[in-house]
Amino acid sequence: IIFLLGVFLMLLTFQSCEKSQANVRTLISNDCGKTWELIPVGQTIPKRLTTCELKTTIPGAPMTGESHFKTNFANKVKTNIDMDYEYEITDPVKFITEAPYLAKSNSDADNVSSDPSRFESAENSIIDKRIKDIARDLLLNIDIVEFDQSEFEDTLQTQVNKALSDRGVHINYLSFVPTPSEQTEQAIDVA
Repeated sequence: IIFLLGVFLMLLTFQSCEKSQANVRTLISNDCGKTWELIPVGQTIPKRLTTCELKTTIPGAPMTGESHFKTNFANKVKTNIDMDYEYEITDPVKFITEAPYLAKSNSDADNVSSDPSRFESAENSIIDKRIKDIARDLLLNIDIVEFDQSEFEDTLQTQVNKALSDRGVHINYLSFVPTPSEQTEQAIDVA
């Protein structure tokens, strides 16, 4: 029995030696996601045993996103928008509070959440929605003939970063390309 107890304790020790990795940010919660703790790189991650003990890893490097939508400029001029952006999760605790569905119970350290497809719904609900709402509000007062893409991108990025700061996200760059209908393009050329 002493031998079996020793083997059991040794197995338990090996299982709890999971370390926080350098290329991701590891977060744990002991209260079903009400509060989160960031585990420093290289520190031991406590073993998650119950369904209320959650763990997730969030990429520590910038990620890219894209969005396509329709909107109006001033005078109800409709356009299609193609948008690309690069974002960084600057505050993992704020981010996971906005996207708690990214956490898992009883997850493994090797199961790193750096797979960009896992973040698609978080991008849609946290980032894309705010960019679209802010862009739509700004464009309602801009005549498409006088549209300055570079100036608009700077204004949009500044306003989006203000809106996202409380959610732990920062946009490093964004590209905002409106594509009006062929008829609208001809009217712009004439103007």
